[in-house]
Amino acid sequence: MRLNVPALSGASVRLEPLTMDHAPDLAQAAEEDRSSYAFTMVPRADQVKDYLQAQLSRQGLIPFAQIRVRDGKAVGCTGLWDVRTWPGRQDPRAVEIGFTWLAASAQGTTINAEAKLLLLGHAFEVWGVTRVDLKTDARNQRSRRAIAGLGATFEGVLRNWSPSWAPGEEGLMRDSAMFSVIAAEWPAVKAGLQERLATYGGAR
Repeated sequence: MRLNVPALSGASVRLEPLTMDHAPDLAQAAEEDRSSYAFTMVPRADQVKDYLQAQLSRQGLIPFAQIRVRDGKAVGCTGLWDVRTWPGRQDPRAVEIGFTWLAASAQGTTINAEAKLLLLGHAFEVWGVTRVDLKTDARNQRSRRAIAGLGATFEGVLRNWSPSWAPGEEGLMRDSAMFSVIAAEWPAVKAGLQERLATYGGAR
């Protein structure tokens, strides 16, 4: 099933459906500083076109480019992934936010929090899902802190759950730290993200 999702706009980031037109910006973004990508799938500049083609053809992924509003540059990617529907129906009941990365210059700004606010809002308020998943390599403490900081609940570690993106671990499986937000928690998580964005709005 392929669901069409329009561009989602915030004050610091606009999530645009991913296209090959984003390749030049993303090639530049991916090379700014790669020190935070030890456990994340981020292409090198000369791999970006192949990466985009793979993302656009990946079954079950609705991919976005993360556009920094202040300069209109694509500074990363994210996506809605693994939409699960109700038995015998086509409407979504759960989805994952994943395939996320940001250029070094966009990290530590409001972009990640606002992008998650936009994606969570679409999932809960437009699709009416009951649950949104977020996961990361269990070794990736930076990512785990960032996900927990959004207000998501840590559910545990699933062993050998996902393919590893760590260099030298091609073809191997990783342990995944699992987080979620459920529908009953969404109002509080939304309020927390909105407060965070209002408080740190200058760091766009």
